[in-house]
Amino acid sequence: MKAVFFRKHGGNEVLEYGERPDPTPGPGEVLVSIAAAAMNHLDIFVRNGVPHVPLPQIPGADGSGVVHEVGEGVAGLAPGDRVLVQPGLFDGVCEFCRSGEQSLCVKFRILGEHLPGTFAEKALVPARNLFPIPAKISFEQAAAFPLTYQTAWRLIVGRGEVRPGDTVLIHGIGGGVGWAALEIALLCGARVIATTSGPEKARQARSAGAELVVDYTAEDVGEAVRRHTDKRGVDLVVDSVGEKTWMTSLRAVRRGGRIVTCGATSGPNPAEEIRLIFWKGISILGSTMANDREFHALLAVVASGRLSPRIDRVLPFARAAEAYRLLEEGRQFGKIVLVPESAGRRWPDGD
Repeated sequence: MKAVFFRKHGGNEVLEYGERPDPTPGPGEVLVSIAAAAMNHLDIFVRNGVPHVPLPQIPGADGSGVVHEVGEGVAGLAPGDRVLVQPGLFDGVCEFCRSGEQSLCVKFRILGEHLPGTFAEKALVPARNLFPIPAKISFEQAAAFPLTYQTAWRLIVGRGEVRPGDTVLIHGIGGGVGWAALEIALLCGARVIATTSGPEKARQARSAGAELVVDYTAEDVGEAVRRHTDKRGVDLVVDSVGEKTWMTSLRAVRRGGRIVTCGATSGPNPAEEIRLIFWKGISILGSTMANDREFHALLAVVASGRLSPRIDRVLPFARAAEAYRLLEEGRQFGKIVLVPESAGRRWPDGD
């Protein structure tokens, strides 16, 4: 099969596109013919080098396609079924899984990081991680939401416990998680303050329903939040940026408010003002992916059409290096989706 892969960590120079062995499904596994695979910042981190990534590696967490072959003991799935991938893998038997918190599993893994991923013509996936694609949803749309939207769902609904009327500050609305958090917060009845860079992304965020959009390259976000909330601050801050935004988050949240974080795209070691945390009574919450209950709830909302993943562009696997570059430069607004050349599409010129 054709796949995007790398034999060592580094920049785009380590990416290859070529033949890899076809996987064979074992008990409880399904071989999926990939029709679409969406990119995430995770793919950049994995290429750059994070612990425990086996080499050579095929990146890609999100994917959709059709069942090609099922392994022993798989029920309810048959060749030809249209499926999407839930990329968070768990053992199902640890104390956290038994309590319904699968994303806290002691053996939690993610496709494309700990196991070969979806940037290939075929991918091996546990049967319990495959879900039917809802009617009227394309392969590209089905691949574009699982990782980012389940992460945002847990940030907003599960950990953030947003209620109607809450004010939520979301950093980096142009990214996948940021945009998903905006949509989900609005669905919950919250008022949203968004940060982004550039007039076009600001316009998109306002048109989606953000009541205030702050261009962080031109304005102090903390001061803008103070003015907008009459110095009160926001009920919840969604911060997946890390070093560059952390002190702003501490200053922007109200007394007794919450900061929820799922990542650190700008770096993992921010400056900290501990006195702000205890003096304001701030709750700082970590969040990773979603549990089974949350993913099923998210899937039902997507199937109803109340959430719709935004796709920036679709490119062939052979142009994966270009897709990585666009994502690293922050030039996308929505998901970049990769598809096999066999899809027979006409591709946009390089950017």
